[in-house]
Amino acid sequence: MPNPLPIALDRSGRTPLSEQIRRAIAAAIDNGVLVPGARLPSWLDLAAQLGVARGTVRAAYDRLADAQHIVSSKANGTTVAMRPRKAAKPDAPVVPGSVVEMFQDLSGQGIFRMGVPAQETLPAKLLARIRARAVRAELSAVTRIIDPRGEIEFRREIAAHLAIARGLECSPAQIVITSGFSGGLGLALRVLGLEGRRAWLEDPGFPLTRKGLELARLEPVAIPVDANGVDVEHGLRHAPDAALAVVTPGQQAPLGPPLSLRRRAQLLDWAAQAGAWIIEDDYLGELQLDGRAAPALASIDAAGRVIHLGSFSKTISPTLRLGFLVAPEALAAQFADVATCLAPAPGPAVQLSTAEFMRDGHYIRHLRRTKRAYCDSRDALTAALRTWSNDVRVAGLAVMLTLPDKTDDVAIARQVLAHGLAPAPLSPWYVSPKRAQPGLLLGIATVPDRGVQAACKRLFEAIRAQDRTHGAPASRRVRKPASR
Repeated sequence: MPNPLPIALDRSGRTPLSEQIRRAIAAAIDNGVLVPGARLPSWLDLAAQLGVARGTVRAAYDRLADAQHIVSSKANGTTVAMRPRKAAKPDAPVVPGSVVEMFQDLSGQGIFRMGVPAQETLPAKLLARIRARAVRAELSAVTRIIDPRGEIEFRREIAAHLAIARGLECSPAQIVITSGFSGGLGLALRVLGLEGRRAWLEDPGFPLTRKGLELARLEPVAIPVDANGVDVEHGLRHAPDAALAVVTPGQQAPLGPPLSLRRRAQLLDWAAQAGAWIIEDDYLGELQLDGRAAPALASIDAAGRVIHLGSFSKTISPTLRLGFLVAPEALAAQFADVATCLAPAPGPAVQLSTAEFMRDGHYIRHLRRTKRAYCDSRDALTAALRTWSNDVRVAGLAVMLTLPDKTDDVAIARQVLAHGLAPAPLSPWYVSPKRAQPGLLLGIATVPDRGVQAACKRLFEAIRAQDRTHGAPASRRVRKPASR
């Protein structure tokens, strides 16, 4: 009989004895204590050795055999299977990739956090009831065929909303439901198949978009942004052969200006003549605070070169991971094929509940309430900031605070995070380090009703400390607030 196995059983623990036996033998195999071909005791002998029922050991052996740890035969009995040993795991924790770190910097909780909507204006209880009904309906209809482009009811509601709110006429057949903006971007890049080609990218622009283009093996070309949006003429001079442009024409992210009508026409003309494509990141949709939102770029695209991306992250919640893509008619079938095989829509419940929320008018009322609340927060924040600095301006759903040259805005953002403040540093949004301008982006959706002055005071204390470190010019230093 083989030597007894060193198995210690905890008979008072919650883990079943058969599972304890299985784990002990599997660990001995993985760690090399039991080598391939080594013979194990029969389940009768091991049961006697451990003082347990024979069925307990047999259940453990059955699970080990299912996992291909052991094999049994009449000739050789029970032996360790011929399988490679697992490599030893390092003691050091796994270091996240640059994309994960970048995403973590843009997510989480805190005052001034960008990218998350206000919770106070969201009818959470109503949404929860609608969502619960949708989940029950989903579970009761598990055998129905699901359209990988998304639920038709939801796509109809989006098409109707886009026609009214964004001036974009499209059919539900052109719409594909995606897992947020990143899901739509990945789907578009997969369909277009532009690996190795150059792509215009706004400078500054969303860092995750830039990284996404690089991962898709495109070469980003930084195109500067001014008061009229992305500088199309710069792109025509420096990269006329680009195959793609990714833009935020509604309100440039992060600086805020909409793309002027003249530059819209220039951009569309370039795409039509060069056979290039435009991805329109309509990240704010109609949630623009001053006046009526400018129509979507895709609404004036006669040549069918614009792929329109939208999401519900800024209007409802980023936790939904819910977005949509409007494909040009000529590419609608290709987008449907790729979505079917590689990027199907999220589950029906989240789609159908959002469709009901839109169909019954709750969504548009929620947007009106949200815009009023954001206007109040914006005004309160800008007033508080201007007691400390004149370098303040509104940029979409954020207020941008320009900092003195050579200020380490990343260090400031990390320092104040310990105090519950979460502004986004501006410099990482720039593609070109030479053009990078230090600053802080303060989201207005997460401005508290009370304590704005105290939060700003804490923020400027950190900025003053940086001023002293780097010796900023006196004309650019933040000032002390006037006495009240």
